[in-house]
Amino acid sequence: MAADPHSSIAPRLRWALFTVLCVAGVFNAMDRPIIAILKPDMMKDFGWRDTDFGNLAAVTQFSAAFAFLFTGWLVDRLSVNRAMQVGASAWSLAAMAHGWALSTWQVVAARVGLGVTEAVQTPLTIKTVATLFPPDKRSFALGFATMLAGAGTIAMPFVIPALALAVGWRGALVAGGIGGFVSLLAWMWLARGLTQLNARGGTSAAEVAGGEAYGPILMNRQTWAIVIAKALSDMTWWFINFWLADYYRKAFGLATLDLAVPLAIAFAGSGLGALLAGWASTRLLEAGWSPNRVRKSVMLLCAAVVAPLPLVLELGGFWPVAVMIGVVMAGHQGFSLSLFSTITDVVPGAKVGRVTAFGAFMGNMGGVAISLVAGRVLDAGLGYGPLFAFASASYLVALAWFHLLLPVIRRPEDEATLFD
Repeated sequence: MAADPHSSIAPRLRWALFTVLCVAGVFNAMDRPIIAILKPDMMKDFGWRDTDFGNLAAVTQFSAAFAFLFTGWLVDRLSVNRAMQVGASAWSLAAMAHGWALSTWQVVAARVGLGVTEAVQTPLTIKTVATLFPPDKRSFALGFATMLAGAGTIAMPFVIPALALAVGWRGALVAGGIGGFVSLLAWMWLARGLTQLNARGGTSAAEVAGGEAYGPILMNRQTWAIVIAKALSDMTWWFINFWLADYYRKAFGLATLDLAVPLAIAFAGSGLGALLAGWASTRLLEAGWSPNRVRKSVMLLCAAVVAPLPLVLELGGFWPVAVMIGVVMAGHQGFSLSLFSTITDVVPGAKVGRVTAFGAFMGNMGGVAISLVAGRVLDAGLGYGPLFAFASASYLVALAWFHLLLPVIRRPEDEATLFD
């Protein structure tokens, strides 16, 4: 029986380190709701149309997607500790660069820089979960991470307009960069002296040696089962992230300050859905359910939750729509959590970063596609109906693909005993 390589790290310290990483992730992700919430201010400053805003969203998504091809490899090459230091420094500087963006092209350059650097966060988070937590606890850890990110996002519709009034939209993005550096300092203080965090992932010398090559993961059906499902489901996630504020403005005539409550409901649903899915997955695994049964049952339930999305166009009332969007966001996060948990189930530790990053690459490419399509659909006067209809089916199609390529989810034999 293999010993837990991190048994000397106290559980409280594990959770403290992971919480700081998650808080850093909140600051990492601030740019997206800032751009969405302050869209009218930016459009006024630069004379943009919906198509221009869609193009800007697509540029951000594409730069992040491109970077994911390298950040996963980087995280696998570096230790968790070094990857955190490099990643948090880079994305915080990129966020602060928005403070000097005075033209459209400067905004585009800042967005590209932010998209590239923020791509470290996703593989780093999954790698950290796989490093610090035993297999049956990882779903809950991922749910906790998403819940904390959701809590941060809930606060943003209240905080961002106030920041924008005080320091402008550029200053709001600079504030996100400062928060990233504060989180990094907290991480470095907690991680001091923990030599375990300076080790690369992998449970054996052979596994670490196999981690040098990127190509083999592309020859694996497990990889393609995960990443195509991620691309299909993430289209809806990015569509809602970039366009929900615009939908509320057009459907209900809300001003920027009025967006705080409906966006908070949406992201509360997101965080709650992830936490519930992680908690339920962990409990079912502990009760003896197989990873295959747990992952796919949660994914099917979440896909069914998202399917009624087009009904928001028929509800009419503001509050029913806000609640339904929150439920849809919960469904997305439960689905996404199961995909990421599957990575920790079936992928060797030394390759977790690359498979995660490649999945995120595909998810971001889905975001590129939906951003480009959404702007053109809206400028053509077709409204949100076709976009909601696509979103409602995307998760069921993703699950069908996932099951086709990965009929049974099995963990490596030594994984279950690694943390005993």
